[in-house]
Amino acid sequence: MTIAISQGFACRTHLSFNLPLFNRVQKARQSFSVAAIESLAESVNVHKEDFRISPARDVNVGGNDDCKPHEWKKLCSKELGIRTSRIAKPAKVVLNVLRKKGYEVYLVGGCVRDLVLKRTPKDFDILTSAELKEVMRAFPRCEIVGRRFPICHVHVDDAIVEVSSFSTIGRKFGRKSKSSMRKPSGCDEYDFVRWRNCMQRDFTINGLMFDPFARIVYDYIGGMKDIQKAKVRCIIPASTSFAEDCARILRGIRIAARLGFRFSRETSHYLKEFSDSLLRLDKGRIHLEMNYMLAYGSAEASLRLLWKFGLLEILLPLQASYLVSHGFRRRDKRSNMLLSLFASLDKLLAPDRPCHSCLWVSILAFHEALVEQPRDALVIAAFSIAVHRGGSLSEAVDIAKQISQPHETSFHEISQSCYAYTKDELMDEVIKLTDSVKSALRKLTDEDIVSQALVQYPQAPQSDMVFISWALSLKVCSMFDCVKRGRNRRFVSNRGGEIDYESLALGRLDEVRDMFGRVVFDTVYPIQLATQ
Repeated sequence: MTIAISQGFACRTHLSFNLPLFNRVQKARQSFSVAAIESLAESVNVHKEDFRISPARDVNVGGNDDCKPHEWKKLCSKELGIRTSRIAKPAKVVLNVLRKKGYEVYLVGGCVRDLVLKRTPKDFDILTSAELKEVMRAFPRCEIVGRRFPICHVHVDDAIVEVSSFSTIGRKFGRKSKSSMRKPSGCDEYDFVRWRNCMQRDFTINGLMFDPFARIVYDYIGGMKDIQKAKVRCIIPASTSFAEDCARILRGIRIAARLGFRFSRETSHYLKEFSDSLLRLDKGRIHLEMNYMLAYGSAEASLRLLWKFGLLEILLPLQASYLVSHGFRRRDKRSNMLLSLFASLDKLLAPDRPCHSCLWVSILAFHEALVEQPRDALVIAAFSIAVHRGGSLSEAVDIAKQISQPHETSFHEISQSCYAYTKDELMDEVIKLTDSVKSALRKLTDEDIVSQALVQYPQAPQSDMVFISWALSLKVCSMFDCVKRGRNRRFVSNRGGEIDYESLALGRLDEVRDMFGRVVFDTVYPIQLATQ
């Protein structure tokens, strides 16, 4: 039989307990994806009279690895399998409004790459021939952001669409040397303007430009070739690219992790060479890039790549110290509890269904607490159940004590205790674990502690990098207050078992707690062990 609390949370035991919220997550995720795509209204229309481009030129796909400027390709998006129905509705609205006003509009950057790869883009960036002030006049809710290289944020419903202008990018390009502005032979004015824009981007696979009305993908810098080779390569020499903007190092890691791509030899070399430059980045920028890595479904792969290229020691010294102390090599394929926790998180997230940063910060703090003092699996189970629904600690302990399925035994962070806890003893242990997690969170935000993390490993770079803000740490701390406050409180009512991704992205604590409990429980009590 199946026993559940408020029809929402239960545990696998000898009484055939199960975890319906945990087990149905993947099914719910798949149905959400299908519904999201099917619900988008087709608003990008194609009319021949709308074409305002130079005639397409057929160019062979072959060639050497370094695509010369004049070896561009104009490819039919239909032949590439790109469907405009995959373009998010807010982006379609912006594209249509600007196009009807007579401006050229293109999708640019990673969204084009993802459409080619049949992946769901994280967002849609638009490039237009309109001036930013003209974009402002075209939309009632729009503002210009950024000082050095401004762009427009267009608000459509609850979404923000970024719109940049050829003129702004052109002024940025004008700072470069005259030789880099030289028009390639055989290049007309239309191609030159587009080529010049693509040359300002970071990686070749991000340098594609898509006109959804003409159904043409412009590839001036060999992006399609590198997509076919599953390669991340800088457009300009990597040493110059990373010197101009060291945040490109983190973007490269994020892209490679998400797509499973490898780096070109030159790009790989300078990722390591310029790693120290990350210390000069603004803390807010670091947090933004780390959130892109850890909150969108590719956290485990991102952590592995950060470790492989010697970047984890700079960004997360405490976690790097953990890997070093366990003899984890740069190219290690093994797993451990830290990586397993984020692998469990990745199963619940996607580029269009991210979590709030307080979730992955809470996972880091939870794991660090177990590194400091390993705990019995039963204590961890009771803790995860209590946090999961923000409910009664007493009831969470009752459920945990009935679990009979095997737990993961390979993690150093789980003690192999056979002690039979009384109910009061188990409740006290859960409260102690809660306090330890809060204490570990303070460590993650303490520069002195972080700087000492790798002191016993002199070969590692010393870093006092703390990019988790005080306000964020307070929000994470408040996640766990329910464990003590809810000691005599009943579980909150069930919400159907499906993940509310909008609430999760906004950081609403009930949804973040729900996800945290799922991740921790499924890591310690993996489903595959139960089926065995």
